[in-house]
Amino acid sequence: MNILIQYMKRNYKLVLVVIAVSLGLFAFTSILKPKTDPEKDKMLLELLTFVIERGHYDPAVIDDNFSKGIYKDYIEALDPSKRFFIQSDIDEFVVFETQIDDQIRNKDLSFFNLTYDRLVKRLNESKEFYKDILAKPFDYSIKEDFNTDYDKLPYAKNATELKEKWRKQIKLSTLSSLTDKIKMQEDKKNGVVSDKIKSVDELNKTKEEIATEAKENEAPKSFEQLEKETRESSLKSLNEYFDFIGDLDQNDWFSVFVNAIATRFDPHTNYFPPDEKERFDVSMSGKLEGIGARLQKKNDYTEISELISGGPAWRGKELESGDIIIKVAQGNAEPVEVVGMHLDDVVKKIKGPKGTEVRLTVKKVDGTIKIISIIRDIVEIEETYAKSSIVEKNGLKYGIINLPKFYIDFENNDSRDAGKDIAIEVDRLKNAGVQGIIMDLRDNGGGSLKTVVDIAGLFIEDGPVVQIKSAGKKQEVLYDKDKKIQWDGPLVIMQNSFSASASEILAAAIQDYRRGIIIGSKQSYGKGTVQNVIDLNQFVRGSSVGDLGALKTTTQKFYRITGGSTQLEGVSSDVAIPDRYAYLKMGERDIDNAMPWDKIEPAQFKFWDKQDNFDVAIDNSKKRIASNDKFKLIDENAKWIDQRNKENVYSLNIDQFKAEQKAIEEKAKKYKSLADYKNSLQFSSLPNELEAMKVDVSLKEKRERWHESLSKDIYVEEAINVLDDLQPNAIVKKNVDNKLKKDKVVKS
Repeated sequence: MNILIQYMKRNYKLVLVVIAVSLGLFAFTSILKPKTDPEKDKMLLELLTFVIERGHYDPAVIDDNFSKGIYKDYIEALDPSKRFFIQSDIDEFVVFETQIDDQIRNKDLSFFNLTYDRLVKRLNESKEFYKDILAKPFDYSIKEDFNTDYDKLPYAKNATELKEKWRKQIKLSTLSSLTDKIKMQEDKKNGVVSDKIKSVDELNKTKEEIATEAKENEAPKSFEQLEKETRESSLKSLNEYFDFIGDLDQNDWFSVFVNAIATRFDPHTNYFPPDEKERFDVSMSGKLEGIGARLQKKNDYTEISELISGGPAWRGKELESGDIIIKVAQGNAEPVEVVGMHLDDVVKKIKGPKGTEVRLTVKKVDGTIKIISIIRDIVEIEETYAKSSIVEKNGLKYGIINLPKFYIDFENNDSRDAGKDIAIEVDRLKNAGVQGIIMDLRDNGGGSLKTVVDIAGLFIEDGPVVQIKSAGKKQEVLYDKDKKIQWDGPLVIMQNSFSASASEILAAAIQDYRRGIIIGSKQSYGKGTVQNVIDLNQFVRGSSVGDLGALKTTTQKFYRITGGSTQLEGVSSDVAIPDRYAYLKMGERDIDNAMPWDKIEPAQFKFWDKQDNFDVAIDNSKKRIASNDKFKLIDENAKWIDQRNKENVYSLNIDQFKAEQKAIEEKAKKYKSLADYKNSLQFSSLPNELEAMKVDVSLKEKRERWHESLSKDIYVEEAINVLDDLQPNAIVKKNVDNKLKKDKVVKS
């Protein structure tokens, strides 16, 4: 999980200290050679470990145990499914298992060079494996099986055994697709509309392929035809996969090695190559300068996969999803052909400063060639930003605010940030007359710490929000110093197992003040550490230095105002609701080198004393959940998912495979009602969005999809019930009475 909690600009003191020390290191004053030169890699290793050891909150000792951790993570990252390396490769590699720490100190790249050269060789061999395997039909009558528990499986002893592993793996994939095709054809014959989820290949088919299949589907296909189709589809997928792998150069694989080193210090210390750093900045700020289009690679071609609403490409109405980019030109310059070019390089050519022109030569969906001129602009990625909706129940209006991440742009004070946007949404909801607010932090992986303090301050009078501790220093308390309370009414925070970092700070502060009720998964993710992004280029002198990228490293830990850390333990919900992933291991506590839990002295604060029925609302919610058949079914489904997750052996005999899948489908039918669930709530946009929708059809579609998902969300429904219970009794009674009178009038 890629999470940053950047602690204000005061923390740049740490960077300055590291810079001052690094000026004395002769190695960092060298001029880097071209990026294929190993000297740059050696320098990056030295610089990376130097910065981490001096800047990390609690740096691990780089010794033999550390080396073993790097070895394990790196080999796993290169070959997670054990389908490239054979045992003799591992026998060669394992010699270095306790030597990587020494190689880091000595700037020795021999382990990396060995693994990289061997990986390239094995990748080329694997191409021949799958092409040969898919050239002839599979015999699905043979009784054999395949184990997908790659962690526990040994490496293949030799190339023959490895090819056999490839054969079984591909056979399982094609068998799954084949049985789906057979079932869909049988369902069609019997007049049954199949609700089976389509494969990725089917979802990515072009209009031409769909039209061709429509003609072919007029008559039933034979088993042989369907079997051939599955092999052709598998071949296409594997070709695309190896095309993607082929786009990676030695620098990309070296970044994998460097990250295996960085993440051994802790799971959230990461190295960002130059392109990754840029993508990280975009994800944090929610904006970029360019044309506002998402691109994807299709074989040698770059295709427009989506236009970002409000961006220059979207406004121009000439570029469309499905268009293939053939050439790119900067203003009046000569166009450069981009067919076969690495996707990242194509993106670099298309992006550029606001106000500049880019000309794209594209092949339209209908086959025509067109040159499209676009003036670049600042593009805001709308999905990043906070959004709100109104819902009515028993004559009362409630508001729900969804916050995908705690975004901010530290470089531009005029840009949007989560703190300002949430304040605006709260004001809009107040003006709409809501009687309670839900903050939905589910799946919110974190972001800027500054925005957390700002948002918490909207709901409390003033006081501490979070405590921060750097290595060897006393804790520092971050306060909301503004006595203004933007919202003093009922408040619910929704979280789940993927709510992490900044989300946990906000939930913890609201919980510790007893300001609002936290509902959701049993506990949140459990990330209680603070990261800073450090530009590595600032440590190297000389104008001809190549871009070294950046390092995100853990510099501090944060603590609740009660003194306890959220590290590992996360935030326990006041009302724990069953969810589908409750029994799967996916939190910080499940990572082997996560930092430990601890506690410090509590800060001084006053409980919120304006919510008389706080405990009653929690008790009522727990009783509702305990007696709710849907929640019972969700918990049963979660246990079944956990059990299914542990079943790793699949039959490759078609009759047995069908029987196994049928048994699974029969069991799954029991849980189908969960997907079909619909609450009785109606959601609507605020006036400002309704105006915007008149000119922005895309925004209208996105909000309709969001409202549709909310109307099927049993967790949101329970959050609304909690807001009901938090209302002063007089208000609830008055509105229920009014509703009953209204119903009586309608019936009469």
